[in-house]
Amino acid sequence: MKAHRGTFTVLITPFRDGTEKVDEERLRQLVEYQINEGIHGLIPLGSTGEFLSLTEAERRLVAKTVIDQARGRVPVFIGTAAESTDDSIRASREAESLRADGVMIIPPFYSAPTDEELRNHYQRISDSIGIPIMLYNNPGASNVDVKPELIARMSETGKVRYVKESTVDIRRIHQIKRLCGDTVAAFGGYMGFESFMVGADGWVSVCANFIPGPCAKMFDAWDKRRDYDEARRLFEDINPSIEALGAHWYVSGTKAAFRLMGVDMGGPRPPRLPLPDVALPEFRMALERLGMVGRPPAAFVAPMSVAAE
Repeated sequence: MKAHRGTFTVLITPFRDGTEKVDEERLRQLVEYQINEGIHGLIPLGSTGEFLSLTEAERRLVAKTVIDQARGRVPVFIGTAAESTDDSIRASREAESLRADGVMIIPPFYSAPTDEELRNHYQRISDSIGIPIMLYNNPGASNVDVKPELIARMSETGKVRYVKESTVDIRRIHQIKRLCGDTVAAFGGYMGFESFMVGADGWVSVCANFIPGPCAKMFDAWDKRRDYDEARRLFEDINPSIEALGAHWYVSGTKAAFRLMGVDMGGPRPPRLPLPDVALPEFRMALERLGMVGRPPAAFVAPMSVAAE
């Protein structure tokens, strides 16, 4: 099976402000916005989607809504991470039953598993499903670092076919490709443009939630046309948003950016708080650069309670 490539958005979960209930209509509109702007793939229920703050029923609702609304137009990978291997297996099986194209799984984030425990964790999940796994390496969040050599061993499980590499060591992308060849598609986490330059197959982006067009076009400029100048120009437009999000504002900052555009995505769930006022000007400047302040995209204007025809 040919691997999916491109810019994938790790989606926020919209809430109805004041109630904190999942806003299904907004979520459908978000999916339409992404696809209309040319994004290559979607990943709900990652850390940006606040998966740890959702109930099991809410996670199922989010997964089903995104898959239904996408209708096969772009691949959808569902975040199915859990501290327990059995819980991750259950969530991954459910994602497969909903017709997800794959699952994204960060290592267990409290137990700090050894390399052998990690390999067993992914092997058991791999043996339980028939869809590919995107291994999400983020040592800052999971307390373990899945290094390229271990990723190469993980690929032997049969289902680990993608990696989201979220360290800031760009050499990791090159090392993964060198060790795994075409058996693993390597996606940059934080650093999309830089990852493309060393052979990444894609980028899993937070800022693509609110600026999907430039994020998708940056990949296309480099991957399809090898147009470095155009890719670099788009990166310079995108980078202020990446810097504004920083290491902590990936949820509250993204929802604040939508608010600046005129789209209410609700606030984050506690313990996260809304973006502090002191951080808002940086997001405003990033969006002003792209002419997006006070301009809600068309997908958010018309009601959309069911999948578009």
